[in-house]
Amino acid sequence: MTEAPTLEPRLRTYIAETRAALEAPYLLEALRRIVPLFLRARDQDRTIFFFGNGGSASTASHFVVDIAKGTRSSLTPGPTPHRFRCLALNDNVPSVMAWANDADYSRVFAEQLRNLAVAGDVVVAISGSGNSPNVLEAVRVAREMGVATIGLTGIGGGKLKNLVDVPLVVPSPSMQHTEDVHLFVLHFLMGFLRDEHPSPPR
Repeated sequence: MTEAPTLEPRLRTYIAETRAALEAPYLLEALRRIVPLFLRARDQDRTIFFFGNGGSASTASHFVVDIAKGTRSSLTPGPTPHRFRCLALNDNVPSVMAWANDADYSRVFAEQLRNLAVAGDVVVAISGSGNSPNVLEAVRVAREMGVATIGLTGIGGGKLKNLVDVPLVVPSPSMQHTEDVHLFVLHFLMGFLRDEHPSPPR
């Protein structure tokens, strides 16, 4: 068996760095602003749009599953609760490819928002670097349309941190730690909204 003498110290370092990124006060400050936006969207039948590229795209899709389904207190039949209406724009692959091929990749999310979003909706833009052109363009369009904007980013926050209403900037230079925290935020929000703010019956 091949020995891996550096495995344990690398693992300990990775855990310590992740813990440091999670314990900084920015997390609570951002969540205090994000939770009311999510609850308002649910209670007013607004849509929450998620989007990102690569690993952030998978996080956006994961957000939709957990917020739309996982926030329900029970999956048993009964009165229909007020649900979160969520959509991951990167999941609409034909539209993404059409806009990328026929126009420009920077417009793949923005043009979908022009079709689907209305004032009062919420977007959650996910970009580890904070500089993805298609994410930034979608946020600009959302703001023009009166849509509330949340940005999950890291590595200094890039341009995204100053463009959104609520920035959550992971204080780490590592894309891995940034994405780790984004998933932590997702899972925390799902459990918190499910347990502390259950959906009322319609």
